[in-house]
Amino acid sequence: MSSPSPPRQRARHARPTTRAAGPSTPTPAPPAAAPGLVAELRGASLGTEITASFVVFLVALPLCIGVAVASGAPPELGIVSGIVGGLVVGLMRGSALQVSGPAAGLAALVAEAVLEHGLAMLGIIVLVTGLLQIVLALVRLGRMFQAISVAVVQGMLAGIGLPLMIGQSYAVADSKAPGTPMENLLGLPGLVTRTFGTPDALVAAALGTITVLLSFLWKKAPGPLSRVPAALVAVVLGMGVAALPGVDIKTLQVGDLLGSVHLPGPGELAGLADPAVIATILTFTAIASAESLFTAAAVDRMHTGPRTRYNTELLSQGIGNTVCGVLGALPMTAVVARSSANVQAGARTRLSRTLHGLWLLAFALLLPGLLALIPITVLAGVLVHSGWKLFAPEQFRLLWKQDRGEATVMAVTTLAIFGTALLEGVLVGLAAGTLLAVLRMSRTTFRQTTDAQTAKLTITGSATFVRLPQLLEALEALSAAGTPRMRLDLTALTHLDHACRTQIDEFVAQQRKTGTVRVEVLLPHRAGRHPGAGGPVLEEVSGEGDREADGFVWFADTGR
Repeated sequence: MSSPSPPRQRARHARPTTRAAGPSTPTPAPPAAAPGLVAELRGASLGTEITASFVVFLVALPLCIGVAVASGAPPELGIVSGIVGGLVVGLMRGSALQVSGPAAGLAALVAEAVLEHGLAMLGIIVLVTGLLQIVLALVRLGRMFQAISVAVVQGMLAGIGLPLMIGQSYAVADSKAPGTPMENLLGLPGLVTRTFGTPDALVAAALGTITVLLSFLWKKAPGPLSRVPAALVAVVLGMGVAALPGVDIKTLQVGDLLGSVHLPGPGELAGLADPAVIATILTFTAIASAESLFTAAAVDRMHTGPRTRYNTELLSQGIGNTVCGVLGALPMTAVVARSSANVQAGARTRLSRTLHGLWLLAFALLLPGLLALIPITVLAGVLVHSGWKLFAPEQFRLLWKQDRGEATVMAVTTLAIFGTALLEGVLVGLAAGTLLAVLRMSRTTFRQTTDAQTAKLTITGSATFVRLPQLLEALEALSAAGTPRMRLDLTALTHLDHACRTQIDEFVAQQRKTGTVRVEVLLPHRAGRHPGAGGPVLEEVSGEGDREADGFVWFADTGR
């Protein structure tokens, strides 16, 4: 009955512990720490994350092996890079849903490096590449990749998806792709002929086609079945078919994972004195960084979760490549195919991409025999579906309706990547986007009026070098009017670049030399550029004795 009263209790808890001298100011709260993986999981479904990780594993496994083979390296080294991409980079912050591993965009460069410098030298090249990426991240150069046109990003996705579909069509039929995307495209008719003429290839193609159809239609399955990944269903089905008597289709072949690891030694370190090795390292650094951060921009547009922190992501990629280099594995980047599979599977945290690295490690170490039962054609079918999702033909139609110029940039980017390589194609796309922006910023209108005494040319908009042909044509028409007086009205121009201004200077100078025509130029008002205040400036070129500036004679506009 003698408990303290509530008011006194509140006063005791509200008493300040310290009081600073002088006027009281609120003490700012310490900044909140970035959420950890456990905190991320509070708003996500653990089951969905695990399911998504297995889907990513199924997509990553054939990519790791295929990229390694295309790079002239043992398949096990591709799996090692995939494991590092999951267990090392996957745990780090930067881009929550982006998945890293060996990438097809670097396969040609790796193959060239292995051919020229040897497989043992690859580790030190990748190691120094990772260290350089860390330096680039520390000096905060990652954010410059955020200024990327949406059309270029969508074109990049389509440019990756299209050759992925075409190239994996050969693996669907247990056949080897000829080489470049264009060669693969031209070889499709021959592939169809060979497939129908070979019973085993026909069985493989049928199984791969069923995988593609399942990938598209499985979400429409009734009830809980739709929650099971279509890729998992296809793998189980494929393993069953491959086990049937008389069926002879290709399956995965993985060797000793630990035996493939090669630590760089003093001999490899001495190779850094070779200028050709340094050039290879710089090329790897530029392309790997660009591909990872371009991919981050693309993945950010696939989901509504946290945005990529570009410098942090570049740091993560650098650490991942440093670890890959120490292990003598392939270089790694962020990969669109597995990243998009991660997003489409419903992942929301870093757990899914981290677990996919764990599945790669567990299967390669503990269950190599189980991996050997998985048909190549099933994994190729999964990749064909991923390629179609990346290609996304409906995006071309939608963008064409919204903005034909941007749709053209998207198509140019796609075709450039298909015809060359990822980095070169993206650079072509960026150039196309820049040209489109320049053309749109330089919308110029030329209007000429003529009476008995004066021919007047009024130019409005933004006059840049891309409009020089129209400007020259308009000036020629002004000169051909044959009047004793010319007036160039530039007061409505929002921008006049040096090229156009120089052309106007030369035109006026030429007319002045004739001595038979009076030329006036009205410029927009610029503070500090002319005497007096207010109104436009009349630049009159008519004879001697006038005050000249910038090649013209300046007067206040008197309406003459």
